[in-house]
Amino acid sequence: MIAKATAPIRDILDKAVDGDRLTTDDAVRLLESHDLAAIGSAADAVSRRMHPEPYRTYNIDRNINYTNICTAVCDFCAFYRGPKSDEGYVLPRAELLEKIQETVDLGGNQILLQGGLHPKFKLDWYEEMLRDIKSAFPELNVHGFSPPEFYHFTKINQLSLKQVLERLKAAGLGSIPGGGAEILVDRVRREITRGKVMTDDWLDVMRVWHQLGGVSSATMMFGHVESLAERVEHLSRVRALQDETGGFTAFIGWTFQPENTDLSHIPPVGSFEYLKTLAVSRLFLDNVPNLQSSWVTQGLKIGQLALQFGANDMGSLMLEENVVAEAGTVHFLTLDQIREAIVESGFEPRQRNVRYEFVSREQEQKAIDANRAAIVSSSKPNKLVQLT
Repeated sequence: MIAKATAPIRDILDKAVDGDRLTTDDAVRLLESHDLAAIGSAADAVSRRMHPEPYRTYNIDRNINYTNICTAVCDFCAFYRGPKSDEGYVLPRAELLEKIQETVDLGGNQILLQGGLHPKFKLDWYEEMLRDIKSAFPELNVHGFSPPEFYHFTKINQLSLKQVLERLKAAGLGSIPGGGAEILVDRVRREITRGKVMTDDWLDVMRVWHQLGGVSSATMMFGHVESLAERVEHLSRVRALQDETGGFTAFIGWTFQPENTDLSHIPPVGSFEYLKTLAVSRLFLDNVPNLQSSWVTQGLKIGQLALQFGANDMGSLMLEENVVAEAGTVHFLTLDQIREAIVESGFEPRQRNVRYEFVSREQEQKAIDANRAAIVSSSKPNKLVQLT
């Protein structure tokens, strides 16, 4: 049953539910509307049409930040440290591999490997890191780096984007997360960051990676200095590239967390705006198959409600997350809590990989048992959170 919409947006929602493509003007009108129930109901109908299966998914991985040293200056980031900071670090290789082993032991099939824009490391340093990981964990997927990092690598090494991506892929890079997108509008990017990749270059990283046969996710961090029209422009740029390449497996949107950042004067947007933007993303991105819930910024209940507002995936469970935590937002969930949230929403939970393929039932049960055993042996629950 689709909730009855008010007249100004009824025709737009009917068009989306019928499978017709929305225009950017349509999407702006929806974001301007306060009819959350009708927009969410339509997004749920579209999600169920795209995913008629009785499952909703999740992943188990870990966000490993190999360094926090970064030459870019991002007003929204509480994590990075400048090259001369006493708080900068580079993770020792042994510690990196230990973190991966802990992830694998708890049923993880992937790591999210990201860092800052380090001013000194050449490409061979990153190739060696990837080879060390794949040598020790050949079955593990490295969901690694981000468009700002790749663009930085081209400048440091005086290499083409294709050369950088081909070499890292050969060294063991499996897929690319959508980090560093923020809002894909240059006006916004110039206002909130310096020394970082701009819109066309972010998109070109993904374009070249997709042309090489790789897959990636797309993201959007919203609720800061962008207008609603610029939020839609971001979605439009993602949709256009997906029309061209088909390489995005998922879209993840989350709200800006202002605490401890240089933009702390901006009031955080709430759950209403998050759910509305999520739902509009589902209605607009008709060619991106999967949408993730961002319970790391919204908490368990709103993260669960996202499954009724267009999301079909609860995101990745991680043993570690540093970037959002530095901004003061900390939501910890266990694997059982994630699975229970899916069951309570009327679906069967299934663990997946980066390509949204189900892992075997045996692997899934091993992960469940391992996580329960880890909680029993620990004085506090595992810090399982989600990002990208």
